[in-house]
Amino acid sequence: MVRHERRRPGKAVVSLKNGPVRAAGKRRRLRSTADNVERILRAAAHEFMASGFTGATTAAIARNAEVTEAQLFRYFSSKIDLFHESVFKPLNQHFLDFTSSRLTDGAPAETRRDKSRRYISELQKFLNQHSKLLMSLAVAQAYGPARMDGMNEIDNLSSYFERGATMMASRMVGTPKVDPRLMVRVSFAAVLGSILFKDWIFPAGLATDQEISSAVEAFVMDGINTDAGGDAPAAHIRRSGQ
Repeated sequence: MVRHERRRPGKAVVSLKNGPVRAAGKRRRLRSTADNVERILRAAAHEFMASGFTGATTAAIARNAEVTEAQLFRYFSSKIDLFHESVFKPLNQHFLDFTSSRLTDGAPAETRRDKSRRYISELQKFLNQHSKLLMSLAVAQAYGPARMDGMNEIDNLSSYFERGATMMASRMVGTPKVDPRLMVRVSFAAVLGSILFKDWIFPAGLATDQEISSAVEAFVMDGINTDAGGDAPAAHIRRSGQ
């Protein structure tokens, strides 16, 4: 037996003798596993970059990915595993892409200074583009659990250093003052530090972004070219209007 009840706007109601039953609304489309994983990784990368490893929560990641925490842990065993897949692994791939496509020997007619300037310019662009991922990894290394120790071994960063040291050594005359393997790492550290800690190191009004970039470039080039021999040191960077 069916009892008809007054309909409320926007809600279809059918009443049976056992009580009213609301007609089911539009069912949410079921997502595939690949879609869920992609959404989780995207939300996790954003959360880790915004809150750091310790501040990020799987609850927030699941909420932003529009999945349940149970679903999240179905695909990722722990927050560390999720960090590895959403931050560490993509960063490793970025270094591989950079080394393969941008860290090249360049045109034969390039001078040592031109090659050095191109190397520093491309490195600055690359690190700026991925600065949030790098900062997330640095903070996780400093404050994350001991089980994250293995994440400092970015295989493709090591390949980048090896390639850079080989290129640097090929341009040096005689015995270098500094081992090229050390020099390429010091150069990288100088560029990386000036980007990740720019707001801490350079107070507002001291210099523009372009002036900071040029100063870092001159500093690194002086070190590379002095060690390589031949070219004169880069000119000192002066403030605009001075």
